[in-house]
Amino acid sequence: MNKSVYIIATNAHSGKSVVSLGVLQMIMRNTTKVGYFKPIIESKSKKDQLIETVLQYFKLDMSYDEAFAFSRKEIIALKNEGNIGEVYDTIIKKYKALESKFDFVLVDTSSLVEDSVFDSNFNASIAQSLNIPVLMVLKDNFASEEELINQVQVDLNNLLEQDVRVLSVFVNKAVNATKSTQDKLEQIFKGVTFTMIPRREELSRPTIREIANALNAEFLYKGDNIDVTTKQTVVGAMQLSNYLSNLNEDSLAVLPTDRTDLIAGTLVANYSNYSNVKGMVLYGGFEPDKSILKILEGIQKNIPIMLSKSNTFETANLIGNIKSGIYPENTEKVNMLLQLFDENVDEQKLNNSISSFKSETITPRMFQYNMVQKARKGQKHIVLPEGTDDRILTAASQLAEDELVYITILGEPEAIKTRAKNILSLKWNEERISIVNPADSPKYEAYAEKLYELRKSKGLELSQAKDLMLDASYFGTMMVFLGDADGMVSGAVNTTAHTIRPSLQFVKTKPGVNTVSSVFFMLLHDRVLVYGDCAVVPNPTAEQLADIAISSADSAIAFGIEPKVALLSYSSGNSGSGADVDKVREATALVKERRPELLVEGPIQYDAAVDPKVGKQKMPNSLVAGQANVLIFPDLNTGNNTYKAVQRETGALAIGPMLQGLKKPVNDLSRGATIPDIYNTVLITAIQSEF
Repeated sequence: MNKSVYIIATNAHSGKSVVSLGVLQMIMRNTTKVGYFKPIIESKSKKDQLIETVLQYFKLDMSYDEAFAFSRKEIIALKNEGNIGEVYDTIIKKYKALESKFDFVLVDTSSLVEDSVFDSNFNASIAQSLNIPVLMVLKDNFASEEELINQVQVDLNNLLEQDVRVLSVFVNKAVNATKSTQDKLEQIFKGVTFTMIPRREELSRPTIREIANALNAEFLYKGDNIDVTTKQTVVGAMQLSNYLSNLNEDSLAVLPTDRTDLIAGTLVANYSNYSNVKGMVLYGGFEPDKSILKILEGIQKNIPIMLSKSNTFETANLIGNIKSGIYPENTEKVNMLLQLFDENVDEQKLNNSISSFKSETITPRMFQYNMVQKARKGQKHIVLPEGTDDRILTAASQLAEDELVYITILGEPEAIKTRAKNILSLKWNEERISIVNPADSPKYEAYAEKLYELRKSKGLELSQAKDLMLDASYFGTMMVFLGDADGMVSGAVNTTAHTIRPSLQFVKTKPGVNTVSSVFFMLLHDRVLVYGDCAVVPNPTAEQLADIAISSADSAIAFGIEPKVALLSYSSGNSGSGADVDKVREATALVKERRPELLVEGPIQYDAAVDPKVGKQKMPNSLVAGQANVLIFPDLNTGNNTYKAVQRETGALAIGPMLQGLKKPVNDLSRGATIPDIYNTVLITAIQSEF
């Protein structure tokens, strides 16, 4: 079952709370462990009223602080500082904490600021990053049905173009929208349901509490209930008889403080059941006459009565401009909203749509979050042989500070510590970072003897083994081989051959795997793809290509990606022939034979593999075409150039290469690796050590 839904309003004052509250009630009829999350609130200076209402009304088992991540002011400041990544990371972290605690989490947007493009796009990007489906809410404030339909198309297409999956659209406060409008929209957007929720005027009317707050008024009497809604406002500025004829049920009386006749007349009318005034505002900035105060004390019948300092126009204007909202004490309005939702929404259809949603992708930010969480949980020990490189030292310091792994750096201890602290000004966590000089290590002799034992059949002598063990790559690899470290990352200084040669000599491959290969995790804006092999095997045979495909599929599974494997070529299906295509075709057959449970397609062209429209056109019966997420290149030349082209042209983050097929993880860096590259490669190495 899908565990979340995200409610996004696309215009200001949409009244989306009717959908938020209604969906929560609908879910709680079947699921008791429900959480609520509003990534952005207006301000931290006062509590968000909708969060407070939801927590109290539905009695959710969570704190207020768990229910939000940032204020709008904080978001804008971080964006202006270029730290928007921190915003996404924190939102994902807080959301995942709720996801692990509850069976279902409703995610809600803050109220939109008028004409805020940032709000709309940012909300869409959060939904895309969290990889959860969306319910879109739009207020009908248009002059005609045609204008409404046009705006729905603009807003919905904007979300769809940002790879947001929209399950349903609610047109709220509907005036022009009818069943016919719904039918027209469902013809335009196949697979998206539309619901028209009519305008209910009493929901826009303020409560006595909201009126008092807007006027900054002082209560003479609070009466029995200040959280009732008034249906109309009657300003008394006429003769008593004319004024009384305008009083109806649930009125708010707005009267000059010096009109004792109107004040007394209102109280008498209420006392005699002629009218049912819910509250009274006395304006003018002064207290009523003492005689009136005595009358009020005697017959006001617990009607809320407040004093406003403003004049007639200001008072009426302030009341007329109140945007009524939801707050915890206003259970009357909450119940009205829930009733409105029940009356107009096909709950069974909506519930089925939400619960049956299943995402076929993992988003880049969620992939990175999962990677960090897995590493933090595992607390593995990684060896970094290249202690002379500043990038290695910086990445090690960051990893230790984040408490994700334990690290051994190989090199001269005092020189490394001096450079790290005095030159690079790094925080140096000696509990998590150790520095070992192979020549001075108490394990040096044992490592050399082990290498000699493993390689003597190949003609290696003990003296040679001792020389090799002074090489940091050999020493680090032996640490991994003997279990003194869980994995090794190198290559920022050394060549690929120098990094992986010791692994090939004595770590060896896993049972059933004959080919050591590599993958890159390509973090595009909307999804994560696995590219293999882009770093190790120059011209794989069909058997090697099958090995690469199977290893790459297993790597995808280990990192939370359900593999759909495409073996790439310059032709799709049976459309081409030749030695290169035949090799891919043979490799595909081998993969299907060895791992029949895998979804695999080949030969297939890149566009047919990843583009649903092209895939459907070229290979209409394929379960992989247009949906592939594990892409196997026919040779190193194609793979290496493709990953670099995609990385440069799209801005994708390429994590890797991650070597696969070895019994224990050893990973090679590019000599142009950045500090984030090293950081991420250490994380994937730590995760790799668990499978």
